[in-house]
Amino acid sequence: MRKVRALVALLFASALLLAACGSTEEAGPVKVSMWSHAAGNEQEIATVKEAIADFNASQSDYEVVLEEFPQESYNDSIIAAATSDSLPCIVDVDGPIMPNWAWAGYMQPISIDSALEDSLLAGAKGYYNGELYSAGAWDAALGILTLKSYLDEAGVRVPTLDSPWTKSEFDSALSALDDLGKFDYALDWGNGWTGEWFPYAYGPLLQSFGGDLINRDDYLSADGVVNGDEAVAFGEWFQSTFEDGYANPKQSGDRTEFVNGTIAIQYNGNWAVKDAYAKFGDDLLILPPPDFGNGPKIGAASWQFGVSSSCNQVDGATAFIEYILQDKYIVAFANRIGLIPATAGATAEVPDYAAGGVFSVFVDFSNSYAVKRPETPAYLFISKAFEKAVADIINGGDVKRALDTAADEIDRDIADNGNYE
Repeated sequence: MRKVRALVALLFASALLLAACGSTEEAGPVKVSMWSHAAGNEQEIATVKEAIADFNASQSDYEVVLEEFPQESYNDSIIAAATSDSLPCIVDVDGPIMPNWAWAGYMQPISIDSALEDSLLAGAKGYYNGELYSAGAWDAALGILTLKSYLDEAGVRVPTLDSPWTKSEFDSALSALDDLGKFDYALDWGNGWTGEWFPYAYGPLLQSFGGDLINRDDYLSADGVVNGDEAVAFGEWFQSTFEDGYANPKQSGDRTEFVNGTIAIQYNGNWAVKDAYAKFGDDLLILPPPDFGNGPKIGAASWQFGVSSSCNQVDGATAFIEYILQDKYIVAFANRIGLIPATAGATAEVPDYAAGGVFSVFVDFSNSYAVKRPETPAYLFISKAFEKAVADIINGGDVKRALDTAADEIDRDIADNGNYE
């Protein structure tokens, strides 16, 4: 009887072992969760989904599983997930926000192929404390959109990359275009948009005047920089464009006026140029921003991919990030959403951005004028303080007081957070 029982036990154990082996085979690839901010952006999310499908089909070790969020709620969702220890493995992150997420412990450094890292535009890579935390497929660039026929009629010089408008020339151009009497406003600053647009769009104007959002020597104070003499000069001039009637302080958020012909100049990014070119063709001019004394400036760094701090499938997450940063998908992003390809190889494959392409000047702007927003965890607060100050300036508030308030609030936030050490 004991022999029978032993045999039964052996057979039972063997069955369990075989079942375990079978269940391992049936389990398939390890799932790697990914969140995207691009829900509702059909062109952007389409490329993400294509890359995921191709990656999942290309190997059997990992399966990337996507969850989409609207951009407006994405950052709050990340913060809530971090609080509840439920972050996905792969995240996308807006470049200037990344240092805050890294400092807060939401993200970990990534190690991608060094040749790939070297090939990416500076604005497509996110570093914190000297380590790479994120990498992206594109960057964006700002410029001045207008028509050659408008400038010809107003007798205004067409500026170039090497010879942009000076402040006085820009002021004269606004006056001359306004005097034509054919536009509701000479200029659309985009102030109908809110949030990150304000520091992204208007921070470079401040920098061209000689100010900045924070002292970049140590990132410990904004006093004397965001509210110094140069910054006040920027604020007073910027406010004057509204007070003098050149720009609308109540600008709409849809920004269709330029394409509809009721505004002469639009300050916008390369993502907006496809619609304008479709309407105006070769009459469209893409001009550099003015030089307000310290050279033209534009912002740098856009959405990028990274790995959360709680990811248990780092190899799979990293493999996917390297996969989606192939030129094939960078080209697809550029063709679909109109942003600057992150590698020279991909740029050469996108006719609009390749040398001689109709939008290639944006690549020149990015290479010549781009300045990253301050790479500090404090930037998340800096952007909000600066947005409030500029909104007060647009609405006619005292310029010095608005900028002093921003400086005080930024410095208090840095102190309250132990200098973000």
